[in-house]
Order: sequence, then structure tokens, then C-alpha cells
Amino acid sequence: MSCILYIETATSVCSVAVSKDGEVIFQKEETTGPSHAQVLGSFVKEAVDELQKKNLKPDAVAVSCGPGSYTGLRIGVSEAKGLCYGWNIPLIAIETLTIMAAGVVRRRLVGDDVLLCPMIDARRMEVYDAIFDSQLTKLKEVSADIIDENSFAEYLSANKVVFFGDGSDKCKSALTHVNASFLDSVYPHAEDMVALAEEAFANKSFVDVAYFEPFYLKEFVATTPKNKVLGT
Repeated sequence: MSCILYIETATSVCSVAVSKDGEVIFQKEETTGPSHAQVLGSFVKEAVDELQKKNLKPDAVAVSCGPGSYTGLRIGVSEAKGLCYGWNIPLIAIETLTIMAAGVVRRRLVGDDVLLCPMIDARRMEVYDAIFDSQLTKLKEVSADIIDENSFAEYLSANKVVFFGDGSDKCKSALTHVNASFLDSVYPHAEDMVALAEEAFANKSFVDVAYFEPFYLKEFVATTPKNKVLGT
């Protein structure tokens, strides 16, 4: 097991957490943002102070890598890279949509027979989305989709699908299938990265600190990146 510091800034929410041996020992977040530039540094300092009190040093930093806000991701990834350089530890990158799905599973917000569709708002009726089962197996790769009444028909015809995230509200009027439902107020939390990052750390699934770039909304395409990103 390991000690990992987590940074999540892909949406308007800013959160930081620390885990030791898979258990969260520090968590702080701001949900009234976006205010990443103002609060992230102080959150990280509080996390580092907590580590020092416990005589701990992180073995890795895990960062949410998008798709998400250009400004938020730039701030979060820059902070994560700086910590990795300063401590000489590896960087773990986790897709934001995977983090959101993991949070729904972790909190048992839906049953095991329901497919999960996290959505991040892009523009007009376009969202970035993916589909997971309750084991977080990805059934649909991340893509930018224009949502209409026929969207996700192949999944909704045979399964219950729950939609959530800041892109889902504007899709309610289009996704009226009897198997479609919605969860409100779901956003990515740093603490929901723990199990995903622990698995990545055990498998040594790290990204290059010098060259890694997150998936910004304006340029994201669902292709295989050069760096190994957990959730792809």
C-alpha cells in the first residue's frame, strides 16, 4: 500500500485529499467555485502540514486529467507536477469521468444493474460522456456527443442508465426513455480517486511528469494518449 496525495480541479469544484494504505486521512474541498487559483495552494499546504504531523511523505501524486475546464486542469496539473518534482515521486493521471463514476459506485447511489453515464458540459447540447457498468468497466469510450432523443438508444433499450454530472441537466428534456434517470449534484471528488490511484500505483501506471498534458474540453478527442492514463 502507499501514501498518495490527490488533486481534482477539472470542474468548478476544487478538492484535495490524502490517503494512507487506501484510507482517506485528509480531505478538503470548495464547491462554490470556480476558485482554484485562490484555494488550491492553501488546500495543498494543509494536506502537507497533515502529512508532516503524521511523519509521512507521499509516494505519488494523483491528478484528475479531464476532460474538463482548461483553467482548472491547468492549475491542478501544474500543482501536481510541482509536487512530483519537489518530492521526486511519480504522477498518476485519472480520467475525470471515471472518478465521477467511481464516486457514484462508492456511495451506492444506484443498484448494480444500472449503467453509469457521467457527463461534463461542453457547449450547447454537447457533452463529454462515457458509460460504465457497476464494476467500472468502460462500455463506451469517452467522446463528445450532441445529445438528442436518439442518444444512447443502444444502451437504454436493454438497460437502465443513470446520467449525472454538470452536463446532464440540459439533457433531461431529450433523454426521456423509460430506462433513463438522473442524479443531481454529482461532481468529481478527490477522495473518489483513492481506489483507482492505488491500483495504478500497484501497477506502476505513471505518466511522464515533464510531458504530460491533461485533456482540455476544447481539444479533447477520444484517442489513445501517449501517456498511460487510468480510465482509458
